[in-house]
Amino acid sequence: MSTRWLEEVRRRHARAEAGGGEARRKRQHAEGKLSARERIDLLLDEGTFEELDKLVRHRSQNFGMQNNVIDGDGFVTGHGLVHGRQIFVFAQDFTVFGGSLSEANALKIVKLMDLAVKTGAPIVGLNDSGGARIQEGVVSLAGYADIFLRNTLASGVVPQISAIMGPCAGGAVYSPALTDFVFMVDGTSHMFVTGPEVIRTVTHEDVTKENLGGAITHNSVSGVAQFMAHDDEDCLRSIRELLTFLPQNNLDGVPRMPTKDPEDRADLELDTLIPLESNKPYDIKDVIARVVDDGHFFEVAEHFAKNIFVGFARMAGETVGVVANQPAHLAGCLDIDSSTKGARFVRFCDAFQIPILTFEDVPGFLPGTSQEFGGIIRHGAKLLYAYAEATVPKITVITRKAYGGAYCVMGSKHLRTDINFAYPTAEIAVMGPEGAVNILYRRELEAADSSEELRQAKIDEYRDHFANPFVAAERGYIDDVIEPHETRRKVIRALRMLANKTDTMPKKKHGNIPL
Repeated sequence: MSTRWLEEVRRRHARAEAGGGEARRKRQHAEGKLSARERIDLLLDEGTFEELDKLVRHRSQNFGMQNNVIDGDGFVTGHGLVHGRQIFVFAQDFTVFGGSLSEANALKIVKLMDLAVKTGAPIVGLNDSGGARIQEGVVSLAGYADIFLRNTLASGVVPQISAIMGPCAGGAVYSPALTDFVFMVDGTSHMFVTGPEVIRTVTHEDVTKENLGGAITHNSVSGVAQFMAHDDEDCLRSIRELLTFLPQNNLDGVPRMPTKDPEDRADLELDTLIPLESNKPYDIKDVIARVVDDGHFFEVAEHFAKNIFVGFARMAGETVGVVANQPAHLAGCLDIDSSTKGARFVRFCDAFQIPILTFEDVPGFLPGTSQEFGGIIRHGAKLLYAYAEATVPKITVITRKAYGGAYCVMGSKHLRTDINFAYPTAEIAVMGPEGAVNILYRRELEAADSSEELRQAKIDEYRDHFANPFVAAERGYIDDVIEPHETRRKVIRALRMLANKTDTMPKKKHGNIPL
């Protein structure tokens, strides 16, 4: 082989790996950010990265760009292994043209995403970009649209994960928004459609970049992001852990992780963990931890809509998606944000054949004009739709309250949930005993001399006749009333029984979820 061409190959490879040069890389480090290649090295198993399109160059002839060409064009794309399993990854290199999107590097991403779908492997995007490359005009915008299309086509086929590890603004934000999970790094990542300067000019609002689109904002206020990391290393470690819970694609089974946690383990503390008083809060995470393998769960959207818990855990070594009302926050009421959060998670689990385990303790939907004006009817219907549409194995455990329409929504038997359990102290009714008695016996209570004694007697009577799990069990709406310490064994046996479950949907192109 010609020495000349060998030298050319080595020169170009070295140039691509150098990116924007040592000075710009040091600037990245000074800002608390790793380089694109350092991020990929931390994400993937050591020595498994295979780069694609390393020698791609832009084709722009505008504004002197013809004299400013770098191999790779600011994007690093390729494939490798995470815990021995195949993934595809791209990383924007901010040291090269500010990580801006060009026609050439957009085609790199499109090629990568097409390969991921063909081979059935997850896609991870590490975003750190100044946006569209201005010198290329509409060609750059077309590149974004081509990526958006691939995000949409890949949705529900392979898991898609986005990490915002620097700026992400304008049209660029819609690719991460189309993916399944978004990670952000506190203090160094920002997302917004229009920046602080534009907002200040148009609406005269004065807002900082951090308050407008920082990790805290999007994790706790907007719900755009589901994870917040302390730094780049923490972010990449978390992505690696998330991938251990996910199947490779929508046809692959959930991954299995060996566990020494006995399947028939009974935790007697569960029997006293939930307060008998229906208005007394407790942390549903304490219940979940005593049921799942090794007490470990991977929470999703921890800082957003805290009145509902969603996340991944394992039962007998296999992934389950957990959805639970959180009595420690807003008494576990469903509201606009929690309905949307729960619906999106349920639909992800259904798309990727992950069984859904629901822990229900819900007094109803949050009252108030802000909820009604904000469209709680429409948003609450999203969660109802998601549960009804899901065909994966579904198991619900009613730990305490299940009132009104919220009872129907949270994985009730009527929405094709396969197995429904309830604890002996569960209250299943149209509303709580106190509210029901005030309506049913209003005139009697007003006329009675000892109205408080009468009210309490009627509350006890209502609770005995309606607000208990046995009425629902007699109708078959509850498959069994179980003691709390039995939960783990009962759920695992139900999952085993449902392992080969198949369910059908009416023939249609797709439904019209109430967005």
